[in-house]
Amino acid sequence: MYSVDMDPDVARRLFEEGATLVLLGVPRGTELGIDCKSWQVGPKFRGVKMIPPGLHFLHYSSINSPSCGTEIGPKTGLFIALKPKEIILAKWDAKEEDLDFSPSKNEEEVTKIRDSLQELDPFLGPYPYEVRRKWVSFTDRLSEEVATKLQPLSGRICAFSDVVPELQLTHTKDRAEQPRNDTACQSMREGLDRLPKMRHREGTEMRFSIIPKKTYPLGASPAEITQCSMDLSYALETVLEKYYQAQPLDLLGELQFAFVCFLIGNVYEGFEHWKSLLTLLCRSEEAMRKHKDLYLGLIAVLYHQLGEIPPDFFVDIVSQNNFLTSTLQDFFQFAAGPGVDGTLRKRAEKFKVHLTKKFRWDFDADMDDCAPVVVELPEGFRVN
Repeated sequence: MYSVDMDPDVARRLFEEGATLVLLGVPRGTELGIDCKSWQVGPKFRGVKMIPPGLHFLHYSSINSPSCGTEIGPKTGLFIALKPKEIILAKWDAKEEDLDFSPSKNEEEVTKIRDSLQELDPFLGPYPYEVRRKWVSFTDRLSEEVATKLQPLSGRICAFSDVVPELQLTHTKDRAEQPRNDTACQSMREGLDRLPKMRHREGTEMRFSIIPKKTYPLGASPAEITQCSMDLSYALETVLEKYYQAQPLDLLGELQFAFVCFLIGNVYEGFEHWKSLLTLLCRSEEAMRKHKDLYLGLIAVLYHQLGEIPPDFFVDIVSQNNFLTSTLQDFFQFAAGPGVDGTLRKRAEKFKVHLTKKFRWDFDADMDDCAPVVVELPEGFRVN
């Protein structure tokens, strides 16, 4: 599947201590990956070995049968937590075009695999340790508990949502009572209104934290409503109290979960939630003074997330309505305000300089324009 330049003694230790994913029957040509790397499965592929213990993201895309022409299907993924020396067994379900992990619950079958692991070794590809550091930087705040809580009940994260009509018109009488669609639409809006209303199939929806639409408390005065619209701290505290009261920093794990779902899993819903969480965090001035560790962690998370994607990614996607630059401009402005911890203020200023150099954005400029502002850097300018 691929080769790794590794010391034999280190490789032997990893083989003995690392976890193993035995994936049987995966069709040749399937695109399969773990964490930040993927490959096309060959005819001898039987799984992945030497996987470091911890949380990982297994992802794969099925292919059409050769008679239909080779087409890669939408990506499916799942977070999976592995223990040292653990063996997880899954078999490809051709009908569902998915991996079935139920054999791992059969102790006898897993024992047979363990006893024959040496013979299976030539058909197992080693974990891609060259991307290990990147994966850890993407998920260092994401615990198994948080990933399990956010992942759909089905256990699968799908690039294309599995949706069904809200109205199940199973009887002819029910269908006959619906408005007829045999006349031409007069507008795009009319056409959209005629489409059946859809919802996620039960158990397939992401279970992200719900960010309140009303950012102010019940019975707030007009002045309080205005203040809570400018400073989203009340909404942020509501989310923390409801979902992360015991561990507020786990909210950063949710931010990382959403980012991985989008960047690796191709789930656009993950990107939208990442944006919503980032807006909530960056525009909460009072919370920034209260939750120093949360915001120091946020800078570290964003440093790695923004550092691994090309600058033109933001031009094409994130900079719509100038989202990222305007959001971060608010963050840097609040971080420099009174009452903010000195360490946080210095870290934010250093991060601001780093982003200015990397993306050539001027966060001190007027952000009325819709595109990121480019700043010309002096010759020899560098960030320590």
